[in-house]
Formats: sequence, structure tokens, C-alpha cells
Amino acid sequence: MKKYISIIACFLLIAFNVKAQSTEDSVKTTINKLFTAMKNGDSKALLECFSDSAILQTIAEKDGQVSVRTEIIKEFADFVGTQKQGDADERITFDMVKTDGVLAIAWTPYQFYYKGQFSHCGVDSYQLVRINGEWKIQYIIDTRRKTNCEQ
Repeated sequence: MKKYISIIACFLLIAFNVKAQSTEDSVKTTINKLFTAMKNGDSKALLECFSDSAILQTIAEKDGQVSVRTEIIKEFADFVGTQKQGDADERITFDMVKTDGVLAIAWTPYQFYYKGQFSHCGVDSYQLVRINGEWKIQYIIDTRRKTNCEQ
């Protein structure tokens, strides 16, 4: 009997010491995978971060006029696949992540470096959906600017 109590006690200690990944952490993991794939020039890994119907948009400002440009995710992934490892380096910080069941949002200020040189900064806004137990990016919209950037 003492043997069984010892085994149960060991399992309980292990269970209390193992940290489960929080929902917020799992959302961050998906977003981080996107930028790891981008930095590695890995178009296949990049595409795996998105849902099948995902949308990628950027807000452009020129001469005081604001427009929203939609990019085709497959074309973006193909471009990423032509980059050498380290060429496309977007450095993000997580300002906010919120979830409700299978829906998540994230807000990440970023600085983008191309071939080691600072290019621009802005904010990425994400909508993610948990599909078959995995977070997938459904929508990204970002801002881009060259001024007022923290480096």
C-alpha cells in the first residue's frame, strides 16, 4: 500500500510542477511562428499559421489620404520564400491578447528590419480562430510608418 501511495504522490508532484500553456500563450505561439517562418524564409511554415480564408491588409497613408490595401496571402508567402534566412525580420512585442472561446485578438507594435537595416514600424492587429484545436490567423491589418518608431 505504501508503494502505491508513493507512486501517487510522485504523479501529483509532477502534475503540480508542469505548467500548462495558457490560452494567451498559445495565441502568442501562433503569432511567433508566423514571424519565425518569415525570418527563416519558410513559406510553407508561414502558410500553416493562417486559416484557409484568411485576409491580410495594410493601411497606407500618402499625402494625407488613407487607403486599405489587401494582399494575397499566397503571394506574400511566395515572396517570403524567396528571402534568405534573416532578411525579413519583424520584431514584435505583445501589447494585448484577449480570448473568448475560439476567438482571439492580439495587438503587437513592431519594428521591421530588411537585410539588417531598419525599414519601418507600426502595429499589427490580429484576429485568430481556434480550428481543430489550433489557433489560426484569420485576419491581420497593420499600420506602417518610418517616423515615431522605438528602436
